[in-house]
Amino acid sequence: MSNFRTIDRQTGFLLPPSVDEWLPERHLARFVMEVIDGLDLRAMCGDYRGSGSAAYHPSMLLGLLVYGYATGVFSSRKLERASYDSVAFRFIAANEHPDHDTIAAFRRRFLREIEALFVQVLLLAREMGVLKMGTVALDGTKIHASASRHSALSYEHAGKIEAQLKAEVAELLAKAEAADTADVPDGMSVPEELARREERLRKIAEARAKIEARAKERYERELVEHEAKLAARAAKTAETGKKPRGKPPEPPELPAEGPLPKDQINLTDEDSRIMPVAGGGFDQCYNAQAAVAVGSMLVVAADVVQAPNDKQQIEPTLDKLGALPPALGETEALLADAGYFSGPNVEACVKAGVAPVIAMGRQPHHPPLAERFEKTPEAPANPTPVEAMAHRVKTAEGRNLYALRKQTPEPVFGIIKSVLGFRQFSMRGLAKARGEWSLVTMAWNIKRMFALAPA
Repeated sequence: MSNFRTIDRQTGFLLPPSVDEWLPERHLARFVMEVIDGLDLRAMCGDYRGSGSAAYHPSMLLGLLVYGYATGVFSSRKLERASYDSVAFRFIAANEHPDHDTIAAFRRRFLREIEALFVQVLLLAREMGVLKMGTVALDGTKIHASASRHSALSYEHAGKIEAQLKAEVAELLAKAEAADTADVPDGMSVPEELARREERLRKIAEARAKIEARAKERYERELVEHEAKLAARAAKTAETGKKPRGKPPEPPELPAEGPLPKDQINLTDEDSRIMPVAGGGFDQCYNAQAAVAVGSMLVVAADVVQAPNDKQQIEPTLDKLGALPPALGETEALLADAGYFSGPNVEACVKAGVAPVIAMGRQPHHPPLAERFEKTPEAPANPTPVEAMAHRVKTAEGRNLYALRKQTPEPVFGIIKSVLGFRQFSMRGLAKARGEWSLVTMAWNIKRMFALAPA
């Protein structure tokens, strides 16, 4: 005869009288609230007027968001539902149930304050002894914007639609003038159709103006880069007395008609950009950056940018690392892949007092045995910063140091995107995307601190 446990759903019983007894002593939800209780939330609390009905305390709402992002629950509606269904969320909410509008409004309202809390969490990690700066690895990943790439409008297509709408407006005006005699189709309201097309024309004109402004900014930026390349080429010629190899850089083009035909803007989230994504193809994305401390795998600097490549992200990252409190320690070395390599980037690292270890080209997955164990070449005399870094990367110490790059930021991105499931921003606009990425990385840091903390 089978021996099964009795299933009884009818007998009433009392839950523990205190929510503190609902979870085991070592639980992520407890740790999240302990960390939040140690943060300075006066900027959030002071933003409330103190009148009207009593509000939920910012520490509780922030706890719901942080624990949600740390466990893969990002939607405000799912967070509200979890406050009923999940014991851990009920513990954080102290058995209260804030609705999804309250949670979403809190997240949207205090994004800037949440960004400031990011550094406070790092200071707590330092006090716990789980964060050591030293070597930092930088990488980027594409995160989908809250917009479809099919909502993008190219400059060329906008011109075609504009011409079509103007022709339809002219046709509708002709029908309106001859309304007494013309045969207007049943159900057609000429004034409504005119108003609809005039509104679309206004929006298309705004979109074209923004595309033109972007094209002008891009041209000016590329012109500065072109002049810098010419100056570097001239300096090398003066230094060596020989003409550099290769063709001189070509100046950027700005068509007389304005932007390029394929220049486009997204009508849903105009700050997002079409970017190449892993696995091939293109999508509407932002480029999320993270500088991760080697060893602890804690994110020490985070940003979101619109550029699809990483070439321009070294200096902003150095600025963020330099702005961290001295109590966190100094950044000694910066690891990055070939996407970040350029002469000015290497020089910027040296100027900031950080040793650059940046790949100068694509690294093979399976290098030959002889290459792996070849002798270190002699150091060049009076090397430039790039030559000094190139020699460092070829040394055994440099190779071992660079090998830490793949095992530092990439697992962080893998867990955030594939395990937690954060693959798309919830809010639109660059500023809000940056705020949400700060929330994501802060939640990751707290989750990681919990794993590193002694039992």
